Amino acid sequence: MDERIWVIGLGDDGRRGLTTDLMQRIEEAQLLVGGERHLAFFPEFKGRKLLWKSPFAQVVAEIAKARLDERVVVLASGDPLFYGVGTYLIKSFGADSVAVCPHLSSVQLAFARAGESWQDARILSLHGRAMAGLAQKIDGTAKVALLTDAVNTPGAIAQYLLAYGMEEYEAFVAENLGGSDERTGWYRLVDMVNVVFSPLNVVLLRQTASRLRYPLGILDEEFAQRKPDRGLITKREIRVLSLAELQLSSGDVLWDIGACTGSVSIEAILQTPDLRVFAIEKNPADLVNLRANQVKFRTDFVAVEGKAPQMLDEFPDPNAVFIGGSGGELVELLELCVARLRPGGRIVVNAATLETVYHAYETMKRLGLQVSLQLVQTARSKPILNLTRFEGMNPVYLVTGRAIAADSTLALGSSDPLYTKIVHPDSSEISMSGGGRQAMDVAGNL
Repeated sequence: MDERIWVIGLGDDGRRGLTTDLMQRIEEAQLLVGGERHLAFFPEFKGRKLLWKSPFAQVVAEIAKARLDERVVVLASGDPLFYGVGTYLIKSFGADSVAVCPHLSSVQLAFARAGESWQDARILSLHGRAMAGLAQKIDGTAKVALLTDAVNTPGAIAQYLLAYGMEEYEAFVAENLGGSDERTGWYRLVDMVNVVFSPLNVVLLRQTASRLRYPLGILDEEFAQRKPDRGLITKREIRVLSLAELQLSSGDVLWDIGACTGSVSIEAILQTPDLRVFAIEKNPADLVNLRANQVKFRTDFVAVEGKAPQMLDEFPDPNAVFIGGSGGELVELLELCVARLRPGGRIVVNAATLETVYHAYETMKRLGLQVSLQLVQTARSKPILNLTRFEGMNPVYLVTGRAIAADSTLALGSSDPLYTKIVHPDSSEISMSGGGRQAMDVAGNL
């Protein structure tokens, strides 16, 4: 007996889209596993049926028990290895114990219906995930495919993109692909907001015009700032050096304390789009400018009004912390940050006074960080009549503390109430959808 678990992808046409060999494999199975819609395609099946639902670990345990003396077939939509159950089963049982037979994925079908190639497309799943951070992930990308769900609908996606001024995109919505009620069409984002679509859909985005790109080191005057107190911003030169000290990587969590205009957060995200940023600013006027800068630079991150260390307990543990302002509570703030810092994490403090440098250095040393100091004093050219002179800028100290990593593997940290990104393989992000049937066949809700 073939003891492998057979994972068979289905299209919207169900059994009619299967080969004779795959139909025979299903008919000979003794245990048939799938979502409600999948199992409904085979009402005459004579063996046992098992509904794929959360918690998935229990379903896997039942499969593990059954495969010892029964032939097991798992039904999925489209390609089971494309955001689907195939990956989860292979992680659970090993590649040698699982045979995957894919159908066409919804993304393939959607691009075919749109008449667009897709080898250069960015493919993202919003299925069971928050939409937060989408703006920076797709900004400037010519083609994008988005898998949706009941919350992240085409209308919600359009509304989100319009909030960030991303009107250079047009959308193609593919509904019920492969079914008798299939419907597809192109939409302007503004027209798509209030359209009601089938819950089974894929959204394609196509860029119709290029836009200005911002390289590292954005000019200070590009940022909205408080008037008449212009200059309350981490200057371009200091910003770039601070980012170098923070050593940010994809997936890291950054705290920006005393964010002001948000310039550090914004530059960090533009260089590392998968970064997760949590900023706090005590001045309401600065926070208004920060939000305007978020829209201008298309950087979606959490920014709250408050004075640290208040509200930091609502943030996930950081890989990096930038402190541009402490409100006179630097020692207490550093103690909290070090306690929450993940292994191998970094803290960078910008200081303009010797007293701040002293307290930052001594506190970090006392708390066991490896500490380094930089004094940065620069000047910018300034015209004077038909000549050019240099105008000195205030010196700034960079105090950097590094936590010693216990090992090379960073912990995922605690749950995140403000910014959801589910990465654990046993989360309900894994569905029976496999990118087919528009990734909507979730057998367990978040």
